[in-house]
Amino acid sequence: MSAPADPVPSHRAIENLIARYAELVDDGDFAGLGALLADAVFVGSGEPVRGGEAIEAMFRETLIIHADGTPRTQHVTTNVAVEVDEPAGTAVARSYVTVLQALPGLPLQAIAAGRYHDRFARAEDGRWRFTERRVRITLVGDVSRHLRR
Repeated sequence: MSAPADPVPSHRAIENLIARYAELVDDGDFAGLGALLADAVFVGSGEPVRGGEAIEAMFRETLIIHADGTPRTQHVTTNVAVEVDEPAGTAVARSYVTVLQALPGLPLQAIAAGRYHDRFARAEDGRWRFTERRVRITLVGDVSRHLRR
């Protein structure tokens, strides 16, 4: 595998990808999510979804976007544990996620919580990319203003 394209240590680069996912979801930037997960399979509550275009479409079909162009959420990712195999150019990570939401008529509250299990690979250009994101939501609150039914 190629050496990293920039001086950011692998663990930090992977943590940054995990954080970027949360930012893109909360911004309602589904095209950005498709690009971020272009080389990945997304495994959630439905059938696995593979590739950027399919993942972008899945988010558009699943999440409610409000007047400000966002889902009005904040994804808080904690307890991030990253294990890197530098010679192989692969990594795995696991983390917790808590999804907060607030809207007029809906006070700030946690609407979901669970875990992410991620896989990464170093691309030819030396940058880390998602190859898999598994989402397991274990606690569910009022998602009526977040998820399309």
